[in-house]
Amino acid sequence: MSTPGIASYGNGEPSRWVSHWAHLVAAGGAVLDVASGAGRHARFFASLGHPVTALDRDAAALAAMRDEPLITTLAADIEGTAWPLPDDAKFAAVVVTNYLHRPLFPQLLRSLALGGVLIYETFAQGNERVGKPSNPVFLLAPGELLDVVRGHLRVVAFQDGFLAQPRPAYVQRICAILEAERSAGLAEAASPPCYELAG
Repeated sequence: MSTPGIASYGNGEPSRWVSHWAHLVAAGGAVLDVASGAGRHARFFASLGHPVTALDRDAAALAAMRDEPLITTLAADIEGTAWPLPDDAKFAAVVVTNYLHRPLFPQLLRSLALGGVLIYETFAQGNERVGKPSNPVFLLAPGELLDVVRGHLRVVAFQDGFLAQPRPAYVQRICAILEAERSAGLAEAASPPCYELAG
């Protein structure tokens, strides 16, 4: 389900983008790792004390996490069948890396709890010049992730460009938060949200 690429896969280190913004996820909050593969991000969040649901169609990859007490694995083809989680399942973070299936965008947003963080990173147009994936179906258009979250989430950080390491790749990535709506009567009195921009 995941595409090899931006960073090492499976037991490797988490994406620097994911680890950079992990501090915004509520302490102890549940995390959904979509297209998790063997679980580099599931393990990373579990190490921080988050219960994680690791979702992937590759049952063999998921089996590598069977002894992880904070990780629940779920094998499902999220492109060919119905969304496998209950409609009311909400997460403090939804994490997606090296994977793109556009019809899932609305479901990913619906899976966020109030205050939940979307951390998304995958390949972008231009990658066809330097390697795989090269099929435009798997490459984000300029600003596409911004369009996905516009009107739904508050963007904390966004990047769209070229990375030379760990291998040449064009990527697009976003960190965005589902903010609780402030009631009209308290809007002026409420403190503005504070999202620490880690250095």
